[in-house]
Amino acid sequence: MPECFSIPSDEVENRIDPHFYRPAFIQFYQQLEKTQFELKTIGEIAEKVTSGATPLSHGDAYTSKEEGIPFIRSGDINEDKNINFDEVLYIKENTHNKLLKGSKLKKGDVLIAIVGATIGQVSIYDYDKEANINQAIALVRLKQEINPEYIKAFMISTLGQKQLDRIKRPVARANINLDEIRGIKIILPSLTIQNKIVALMDNAYKEQKNKENKIAEFLDSINDYVLDELGIKLPELKDKMIYAISFDRLQNKRADAYYYQPKFEEVERAVREGKFEVKELKEYITKIHYGASVKNEYIDEGIPLLRIMNLKPNKFDLRDVVKLPETMKKELGNAFVKEGDLLISRSGTVGVVSVVPKEAEGFAFGSFMIEFCLNEKVNKNYISAWLNTKLQKLLTERDKIGAIQGNITIETIENFKIPLPPLAVQNKIAEEVIKQMQKAEQLQKESKEELRKVKMEVEKIILG
Repeated sequence: MPECFSIPSDEVENRIDPHFYRPAFIQFYQQLEKTQFELKTIGEIAEKVTSGATPLSHGDAYTSKEEGIPFIRSGDINEDKNINFDEVLYIKENTHNKLLKGSKLKKGDVLIAIVGATIGQVSIYDYDKEANINQAIALVRLKQEINPEYIKAFMISTLGQKQLDRIKRPVARANINLDEIRGIKIILPSLTIQNKIVALMDNAYKEQKNKENKIAEFLDSINDYVLDELGIKLPELKDKMIYAISFDRLQNKRADAYYYQPKFEEVERAVREGKFEVKELKEYITKIHYGASVKNEYIDEGIPLLRIMNLKPNKFDLRDVVKLPETMKKELGNAFVKEGDLLISRSGTVGVVSVVPKEAEGFAFGSFMIEFCLNEKVNKNYISAWLNTKLQKLLTERDKIGAIQGNITIETIENFKIPLPPLAVQNKIAEEVIKQMQKAEQLQKESKEELRKVKMEVEKIILG
């Protein structure tokens, strides 16, 4: 909405962008000043405020999960403190201890995303293990008498988010500097009240976790339902420490031992012994291509870009879709999705698949995904359901190539083996999967609404 306002010259700070001085922000800060509790800045209550750095992409600083230190980026943090260490990058110990020694994490550190699409996300590092961060995260290490969980609760409320919204620069890639983080105002009640608020939030997160467990049960039931309809009996799968294969069984020039784990043979045998004939997916693919590798120049309005975080098993999450400048359209080439096509993750958590919904028609997609289109001989939602089963995901994981962050290729996808029942059976399976996904989505909405209400209650306590 267009706005017109003026401010006295003596109220101009070190910012000259109009967004910073919008009347709504000024009124909000006046409200903060009326608190009955102490009002301090993060700089006053923290013993350390810093950020990390990002070594050259794919450079010598990085290594494998087994040998490295977790290197956490802004997209890896979330407010419920769960970091997926399978998704993060890993840096060498020497890089962690020397180049990035100032941004080593400790349990209880408050982490705030200060660059890009996830700006404003707040979390607590809740782990004992060594880890580090990149330059898109601010590390806030608090003084002993302050509960970090309270600071997180404050920062994820509108009281913290409005301040972050004010100080972030509304440019192509939004950002906040560390001095601005130090200047954020925190309403600081007694430790007793801080702990009461933390307990409220903990209970809310526990309830959310219970809902998530129910959602997981729905998703597991989808897996079991699909396998049962196909007559596939899930074998007991175990990794073996010692096994041998003959030289003539080496395939595709793969020489890594994991690829030939006996459990994969058991999975393939179970699929072949199901009720229906097994076909290669390439028989039904009419088009397939990689996504675009482009710079992260995100803006408020422009071309919507799908990333791996938007792709979920059998569905899309379109809440945090970033935008690219229209000037990048040529650079994106043919990396635009169409309704009814399928998108699959090829890096990180590989093999996550969903059919593109109408709402995502025409969105661009990144290089860590592959789009493919199927002919009318198969039900697209059935293919998605099969590719997301635990058995197929296990086989997809086996096919990853690359040492640091494995990925799958177009050839991998084309060679997927698909149990193919008659179209009527495919339709039946697809309809049931969609129905179960809708139930899971409803539970998710309920969970978010309950958490929102608790956050509002917390704000009332903070404001007195």
